[in-house]
Amino acid sequence: MKIAILTSGGDSAGMNAVVRAVVKAGILKGCETWVVREGYEGLVRGNAEYMDNLKTQGLATTEPPSASPLQEATPSFLNSLRFGDGHLLRDGTGDYVGGMTLKGRYIVRVGWDDVRGWFAEGGTLIGTARSKAFRTVEGRLAAAHNLVIEGIDALVVCGGDGSLTGADVFRAEWPKLIAELLSQSKITEAQALAHSHLKIVGLVGSIDNDMSMTDLTIGAPTALHRICEAIDNINSTAFSHSRAFVLEVMGRHCGWLALLAGVAGGADFIFIPERPPKGKPWEDEMCAAIQDAIGKRKTIVIVAEGAHDLDLNPIRAEYVKDVLTDRLGLDTRVTTLGHTQRGGRPCAFDRILPTLQGVEAVAALLESTPETPSYMIGIQENKITRVPLMEAVEMTRAVAQAVSEKDFEKAMSLRDPEFVESLDGFVATATLSKEKLLPKDQRMRIALVHMGAPAGGMNAATRAAVRYCIRQGHTPLAINNGFRGLLDDNIVELSWLGVDSWMPRGGSELGTNRTLPSVDLGSVAAKFQEFNIQALMMIGGFEAFNALLILEEGRKHYPAFHIPMVHLPATISNNVPMTEYSLGSDTSLNALVDACDAIKQSASASRNRVFVVETQGGKCGYIATMGALATGACLVYTPEVGMNLDTLRRDVKFLKTRYSLDVKGRSEGRLVIRNEAASSVYTTEVITNMFKEEGGSLFDARSASLGHTLQGGIPSPIDRARAVRLSLKCMAFIERHHALLHAQPLKSRHATGESAAVITIQSSSIEWVPVRDMLKHADMVNRRGKHAWWEGVKELVEALVGRPQMIAMRV
Repeated sequence: MKIAILTSGGDSAGMNAVVRAVVKAGILKGCETWVVREGYEGLVRGNAEYMDNLKTQGLATTEPPSASPLQEATPSFLNSLRFGDGHLLRDGTGDYVGGMTLKGRYIVRVGWDDVRGWFAEGGTLIGTARSKAFRTVEGRLAAAHNLVIEGIDALVVCGGDGSLTGADVFRAEWPKLIAELLSQSKITEAQALAHSHLKIVGLVGSIDNDMSMTDLTIGAPTALHRICEAIDNINSTAFSHSRAFVLEVMGRHCGWLALLAGVAGGADFIFIPERPPKGKPWEDEMCAAIQDAIGKRKTIVIVAEGAHDLDLNPIRAEYVKDVLTDRLGLDTRVTTLGHTQRGGRPCAFDRILPTLQGVEAVAALLESTPETPSYMIGIQENKITRVPLMEAVEMTRAVAQAVSEKDFEKAMSLRDPEFVESLDGFVATATLSKEKLLPKDQRMRIALVHMGAPAGGMNAATRAAVRYCIRQGHTPLAINNGFRGLLDDNIVELSWLGVDSWMPRGGSELGTNRTLPSVDLGSVAAKFQEFNIQALMMIGGFEAFNALLILEEGRKHYPAFHIPMVHLPATISNNVPMTEYSLGSDTSLNALVDACDAIKQSASASRNRVFVVETQGGKCGYIATMGALATGACLVYTPEVGMNLDTLRRDVKFLKTRYSLDVKGRSEGRLVIRNEAASSVYTTEVITNMFKEEGGSLFDARSASLGHTLQGGIPSPIDRARAVRLSLKCMAFIERHHALLHAQPLKSRHATGESAAVITIQSSSIEWVPVRDMLKHADMVNRRGKHAWWEGVKELVEALVGRPQMIAMRV
């Protein structure tokens, strides 16, 4: 199979990661891989101009002059190592010293090394453009002709709904286009027969996250990062001067960026297309919501560029500013973020997600038949999915149609469930009601405690829980410094404004340690009674899971523990059993990516240097493994797989082979990521010295230990948004089980096992798991789950650098 990939429409971070993944996965499957420059416009233009120039110069050949110097009687992998155009594509140059050129070439064959290091670049290196020509039948006929000439029979399209619709139309018309080309004698009967079917798969590249039937689109997480960085910076100056700021963000038809930025940035009011303010006039609703929070020194209002009122009249940032100034007397400024939202290096998730989706796209193409629909590769919670492309496009367009018809309830129902929950979460944590929502007999005293090591998102989850409690009428009690603090009576009631600025704060504002309630379980129970604690929410890692297990077992002896208790996983190690995601792990991955990008830059400047990077994670290899995937590391060592002398011997051979195949004078710096507990014998120092000794004249080696830098820093927007969403689900869980408990007679109240549970993300859904049930899935000795969803990622990391193939070579 010959696979071509193009990026179309607007650019977004992560598109280069898709191209890299499709190229490498295609080559691993024995396919030829091509890129189409400048989107559909390049597909229409093809390579005709280039071939005409060659004919004019008397240099016409059947192969471009940049064919790989390695193309001899070599294995197929080595034969596809490179074709020499990687630097031209990456540097954006048309010509290069030595006569190589991309001028007039729009469909370019690429090899393994031609896309090396692309995933760390923003935008799209192969270019993107909106093509008027492709919208015509004549343009699509030319595009079909160009594909047939190059022998390409499969196409991966990364773009928005318009680009994916164009791809599906192209596939539907393909038989007619081939018949027309044959009737015009532009192709032979053999070519027509060989290209009777075009295989197409779509991936969604859009910073707006505006495609239905997928939770996230490529580029949206990075755009959200850019917005939240701006909000965090604005917050400090807004607080200093007691000002209001109105931010305009992108989102002409979809309010995802404004909504998630509002949630993650702790905004006070947002305007999105799908749910305009219900008040008439909306100015009253906004002013009332902002005025209710008396004592705030800062106010943040976020406006999506496509925001409007109930009558579809546009809501502009400048007008919002005037309202805040004139009616509330706020010193207000406007900031329009514009195209800064599109730019910058991709965040960790925008490297991992496109890579996994690109690999799945190749698999979908290989399984495609004339009878199967064109698929779109998406994600649901933590599961990569395939959905019929046109179903997703039609549902996406149905949202815009519903908005235009002022049917906003329908528009919201067509968005994914996470969108709706995020909006409910924003309202619950941004709007302070004068009247409590629950009657007095349903209100509780809810204790909040942090456990284990600090993790990004702990404070965001606490802020959400506190504000929800106050809005409902519950009393939020902060247990400072964990269970040790409880025994020392270090417990205070939190307020609405007291947690206002907690969203972007890393670490733990409550204080955290690893002390378990078993240190004095009887005294812990006594303190529960003394402070009349009626529900408990623990935010932390394996220690919190362990603590919940101890408290649940303690119900046999202490009635004080017969209350709803919940654990929200938060740990950079992501080692809590059964859940695929813990708060803090995304923040840690981003810290790892930032550090490794800088390290790799140093290593590449030295040309032939290998850096062995040591990460935290305890005896769970999640951070090391996913970090390796996000940074393009060539090797990764984890406790789950372990390592021995044979492993290191093979790895040395791989590195020697890899460096011997690099272009002379242009060797690349490479990363090896090692979990701190991968081996007690083969330490980071031992591995580094071994590589340095064995590398000889081919490569040098250095080491770097990231240590506790992976625990600190500002929480990522994904960790903040998930913290709010999962925290509010925990509150709803507590309320539900409190009601069930109080339905029992007072003297015989007995909490069931289901009332002590952990909230987990499992594949495509969120599940509540009783802590007793989790015990059988836990490796208590190694403090991790017995099975991990990411176990196969280590093999993918090594496959995407060609380790198995190069170990097998004799070079």
